[in-house]
Amino acid sequence: MTDGEILVGYDGSPDATAALDWALDQARRDGRTLRLAYVFEWLTVAGWIGPGATPGMWPDEQARQQVEELVGKAAADAAAAHPDLTIRGEVLDGPPALVLEESSTAAGLLVLGSRGHGGFAGLLAGSTAVAVTAHAHCPVVVVRDGTTGGARVGHIAAGVDGSEHSLVALGFAFEQATLRRVPLHVVRAWQPRREHWHLTGEQARDAAIADQRAELDESLRRWQTTFPDVEVTVETAAAAPAGLLIDASRNAQLIVVGTRGHGGLRGMLLGSVSQQLIQHAHCPVAVVRER
Repeated sequence: MTDGEILVGYDGSPDATAALDWALDQARRDGRTLRLAYVFEWLTVAGWIGPGATPGMWPDEQARQQVEELVGKAAADAAAAHPDLTIRGEVLDGPPALVLEESSTAAGLLVLGSRGHGGFAGLLAGSTAVAVTAHAHCPVVVVRDGTTGGARVGHIAAGVDGSEHSLVALGFAFEQATLRRVPLHVVRAWQPRREHWHLTGEQARDAAIADQRAELDESLRRWQTTFPDVEVTVETAAAAPAGLLIDASRNAQLIVVGTRGHGGLRGMLLGSVSQQLIQHAHCPVAVVRER
């Protein structure tokens, strides 16, 4: 999963800066090339939105030059601070979500701020960030400013529900735990099954927990064989998945989920749990789906 460069959506906003900082830390760990991409959208419904622009303002060559200087400086500063890494920047043209989706085809990891400005006009959690995360061809890490500080010393958390997407995400979580030499905390929310409805009280609870743990152990077995040095803890709870995972993110340095779990509606590329995590998690969120 570590093949391919790290692509960073960058526009100079606080969240994009936090995303770049996270991506630099990741590149330092795995030695991959880092590419900063500013997506320059000339025209929006309200006119151009960019550095120093106001609604209704039209861009010109000077505006593009400012963008190129912004990206060039960010790449140069990052390279100066990390001389052992290969870092480059570029300006791309077109709708940000579509361009980043296309660019992710050649990337191994895409890192975004949850909210941007300039070339990322409208990049809010729940809109463009959700679209990019749903359609990207590689794992996506969404970073909010203020969520990457002390959490870096924490464990990796992963949400698993037995779906194909969550099992792929679990492999990514194991890989990150190995890379960072930290424990992995696996979380699974559950609801009582129909076959347990005739049971009452503690009987129903114990039966449900036994079933959930058996399925979870089966999911873990494959990856524990591949990554035997990772210390794994498991949490199962009868709770809403989003709330449980948001709480699990408090002491984590990264939380990993699949794009869509068992609860997702057919045709939905990004489930509601993943969307809520992007908006509310206390650490960066990795959303993984099979290529």
